[in-house]
This record gives sequence, structure tokens and C-alpha cells, in this order.
Amino acid sequence: MQQSPQIIEQTKKWIMDVVIGCNFCPFAAREMKMNSVRYHVEESLELNVCLESFINECLVLDNNEKVETSFLIFSNAFKQFDDYLDLVSYAEKLLKEHGYTGVYQVASFHPEYLFANTKENDAANYTNRSIYPMLHLLREARIEQALANYPHAEKIPERNINFAREKGEAYMKMLRESCVVD
Repeated sequence: MQQSPQIIEQTKKWIMDVVIGCNFCPFAAREMKMNSVRYHVEESLELNVCLESFINECLVLDNNEKVETSFLIFSNAFKQFDDYLDLVSYAEKLLKEHGYTGVYQVASFHPEYLFANTKENDAANYTNRSIYPMLHLLREARIEQALANYPHAEKIPERNINFAREKGEAYMKMLRESCVVD
């Protein structure tokens, strides 16, 4: 069983090599350089515990302006993508119930991520295929600021999909898997 520090280091490597290296998120490099990214590993298999960890990450962001974004990494739970999609749905409902609509946004990443209307082997899925199931909490105000200063931000997803498909599934899979080093 992998320990939290190792999981966090692997996640950082995935962010650096895949998310930043492929420029999937043109805003991630700044936050990594500023050391304003928080990582929390949740080892529980219990949905309620995992959702409690999610709300706790919102509270961490509430109480620490130096933390711009948080990755909640599930080391044991939500191995099946359908179960993970249920988690995402619950997390989004919790944001609404706790008054975080317009405050925080959740981005989703999973090792088996599958966009609607794509095939499992479509390299485009690797834009959201992480090494562990995780929820990424972002401050909406910061997203709006970043997007306002980025030309043609609406084209980022299309650019990412084209990049991944040009590289191909074998390359994207190899790149992601190279981040899981024992």
C-alpha cells in the first residue's frame, strides 16, 4: 500500500509532466511555482468520509488565501469510473448546499476518465485521466481572472483534445504511467 507522501509526489509529477507538460491547463504552472497548491490524500473507502474530506478542503480554502487550489486524492476509493461519477455529483450538490456556488468549482480527474461520446481508447480522454481518482477544487474568482487575461480561452479544451489525439493513446498512456514511480 502506498503512503500519502508518495501519492502526493506522484500527483505532483503527473501535474508537472502531463497537465503542465502538455499545457492542458495554461494556468497550472504559475500555481505550482508559487507553491499555492494543496494536496490531501483520503484513504477511506466510505463515501460519507470522502465527502466530509471534500467539504473540509472547502474550509481550508476559506481559511487560507495562500492556497489557490486543492487536490483531494482518493487512494483507495472510487476505482470504478461510474462510482466516481456519483462522487462528483454528490460533491457538486454539497457545494450548492454549503453556499459555495460561484465560490469554488470542482474539476474531475480519474484513471479511467471517459468523455461522453468517446471510445475508451480515444487519446482525448487522457486530458482528464489522472493517476488516482481525485477532485480538484478551484477558486472561481481566480478562474475568471485567469480566463479574462488569456486569449481564446474557450479553445483550450479543443486544443487539448487535438494535442492528445496527435500524440496518440500509447504516448499519453506512457506519459501518465511514468508518473507512478515506486
